[in-house]
Amino acid sequence: MLQDGHSVNSSNFHIDNNGWLLPAEHLPSPNYNERPASTEIDLLVVHNISLPPGQFGGGEIQSLFCNTLDCQAHPALADLEGLRVSAHLLIDRVGSVIQFVSLLERAWHAGRSAFDGREECNDFSIGIELEGTDTTPFTDSQYKVLAAVTRCIQSRFSGITAARIVGHSDIAPGRKTDPGEAFDWQHYRRLLVEVEQ
Repeated sequence: MLQDGHSVNSSNFHIDNNGWLLPAEHLPSPNYNERPASTEIDLLVVHNISLPPGQFGGGEIQSLFCNTLDCQAHPALADLEGLRVSAHLLIDRVGSVIQFVSLLERAWHAGRSAFDGREECNDFSIGIELEGTDTTPFTDSQYKVLAAVTRCIQSRFSGITAARIVGHSDIAPGRKTDPGEAFDWQHYRRLLVEVEQ
């Protein structure tokens, strides 16, 4: 598992033939299915998540995506009972990467969504969660690792151009607000240009 985001570039990562990112911790989620036949993967969606809201590092995100979350452990988790969701990747506050679903499969991250006139973004997108909130600044490690992972993904899925990297709020406006006002898109896009491939 790569940590701390120091001297990170896309060569730190590679994607194996089964769509798993290395080096990353792999926690396979049951919450996925096959993409529609002949679907080109050509969209990257950036999210944020924290569980309980505003708290970091407790492992609840991993438990949610693996259907092992104790929804009685905190009042803010009660509404998540029975929820079945996942993302392909999670980047935590120190820059560690956890993968839940193969990039080749359809993770359940976007919900009702549309991009460029096309609905059901889960069908053709990769979802990356950043541990955070809409209003909490993300860490330098998260930005560095996100940029390096993005460049690695782009090298495998050439349809994911700079114009096809969006926030959850872009594909589900009015329903979702993440990655939120604290996410520095300009900094992220600058790192994408600067990061060594």
